Amino acid sequence: MSSYFYELPTTGAISFSDFCYDQSASYVTEVSEATEARANLRAALKESKRTGDIEKDYLKLIKVLDEYIPKLYGIIACVNSGDLVIRNEPIFSWRTTLSATLFNNSPRINLPSLPTEAAFTLLTYGFALSNLARAVVVSLGSYEYERAISDAERKAKDERLGFAVTLLCKAAGVYEFIAKEVMSQWDAARERALASGMSCPRPPDLSREVLIGLSKMALADAQVLAVRKLLTRAAYDSTLTPGPPLPKSHPSPALAAKLHLECVSLYSSARALAKTPGASRPSAPKSKSKFKLSLGSKDKERDKDSSGDGIPPREEHGEEVCPELRRYLADEIAFHNALSHKWLGVDAGETTVTERGGTAVGFLTWAKKELEELKHGGLSHGGVGTIGMSDREREMRDARKVRVLAELESVTVFLEGYTRMNDSLAFQSVPSQADLQASIPTGRLAVTIKPYAHPTPAFGPGSLEYTRRQTEQLDLLKSDQPANETKGTYAGAGEYF
Repeated sequence: MSSYFYELPTTGAISFSDFCYDQSASYVTEVSEATEARANLRAALKESKRTGDIEKDYLKLIKVLDEYIPKLYGIIACVNSGDLVIRNEPIFSWRTTLSATLFNNSPRINLPSLPTEAAFTLLTYGFALSNLARAVVVSLGSYEYERAISDAERKAKDERLGFAVTLLCKAAGVYEFIAKEVMSQWDAARERALASGMSCPRPPDLSREVLIGLSKMALADAQVLAVRKLLTRAAYDSTLTPGPPLPKSHPSPALAAKLHLECVSLYSSARALAKTPGASRPSAPKSKSKFKLSLGSKDKERDKDSSGDGIPPREEHGEEVCPELRRYLADEIAFHNALSHKWLGVDAGETTVTERGGTAVGFLTWAKKELEELKHGGLSHGGVGTIGMSDREREMRDARKVRVLAELESVTVFLEGYTRMNDSLAFQSVPSQADLQASIPTGRLAVTIKPYAHPTPAFGPGSLEYTRRQTEQLDLLKSDQPANETKGTYAGAGEYF
């Protein structure tokens, strides 16, 4: 299964020379190049908006961002040092793609300050990394089930899958960096703007909770791909003979269960954080970011944020996170819960079926029930179908449905096999769901966040050229100092009484 499919934002045109005054005329060329790099970013985002999903070039967009971000931090460094003076507060226009709106469109918002530009630019960078990872996975297809594939081809595609994992771990680091580093600067700039009477709303895109939630979701998506990579060889060996017993190449099913349980934990944390901006509002005091997974149509009621009349509560400085993100997280939680139960059942059946045959049947029956509920598109839709879905969400839902049906078929084969073994050899009773729940272990993390640090500024304080000039000036000052007079070699030379 591929990762979350982000809608990329677009931005309005702006020229840094309109509000940056260079008293010494030292950075005229650099400021102009920064404006040009931002214009290239704006053009790349508009082009991505117009093209179809298959034709989108996320690698090109990442290269454009890699060129612009050092120049943006050069502007910020010069403003902070006083080398550039802000004539008037700049206003940056961005579309907030994580905001919930009535007609599923992305509202355009105007916000002041350079930290706004840094936050939205880095957020776009994270989106592009995540979407590139998704495009890589889609291009691979279901290669692990192709009987004609050679070992060399499979290993090459495994490496591509590992590349997608790396991209998602890097995206997780970018989101975390925005939350922990950039948002403190944005909050300070926002307070100054509000104090001066300027409008400065806080969209969910600039919420610390949402940003940390995005980081956890990216890490969970990376873990999902890492689990797939772990099982590619075993999936290939199981193509002709699915079900029990597992091939010798198969990793420990208990390990697979723990990896999926960690996915559940990460997605659950991400969903709780994504709901926090709405849950923390005065009109919904009962919700305190506690995560509870409901089934069926109850999830629809859960997303009303306990406002009583079903109307999402509003706040002067915030909006809701878009429903498709919350639905994605809810469905991923349910799906990986089912897979963890599947592998816990397989582990019981493969290790000691004569002693734990009932446990194997119990877990696999539970997993089958959960997958049956998911196969119609997900628990979070509550039978609504595709009403109100964007094309991106419909694409993600269709991809999940294919995976759910494949897993349902696999679970059915294992369940039938272990049921026959239990009925003919073990004669073990099937534990209750409560007893099975009590035996579930904790998850295990297989991937880590790749920490992000903004690049060295392209110019100004902190840049390589600036450091070189400072070093040269220090060397020049040292060379201009008069040499010390040669001291005599007689006793007491240099001593005065």
